Amino acid sequence: MTAEKLRVDKYLWAIRVFKTRTAAAAACDSGKVKLNGVAVKAAKAVSVGDEYDIRTESRKWKVRVTGLLANRQAYSEAIKYYIDITPEEDQLLNKRMASSFDTGKRQSKIGRPTKKERRDLDDFMQED
Repeated sequence: MTAEKLRVDKYLWAIRVFKTRTAAAAACDSGKVKLNGVAVKAAKAVSVGDEYDIRTESRKWKVRVTGLLANRQAYSEAIKYYIDITPEEDQLLNKRMASSFDTGKRQSKIGRPTKKERRDLDDFMQED
């Protein structure tokens, strides 16, 4: 499934760099996707051999286009359409960032108590 002309946002979504095409387009518009050091718009046509520098929330990528993929496919198929040429120091930074990933939940014994903990505290304080 290849196409003659393919937008950057659609390509990045298809190779699974971004979860949604909207997120890919937003990254392009905010300058987080660069071709040869120059920010590209979402509608820019992708060519085989292009090298893109991509910054997502979780990591930095540097990919070389080896084929054009228009529709999203399984990860095992999608990785055939690009080569990850991310430098070694960025890969180490990516691993370090992943280990400190915030799940959004409150860490134990830090910050305000949960509703259940608050009730337990109230029950404990009233038992005097």
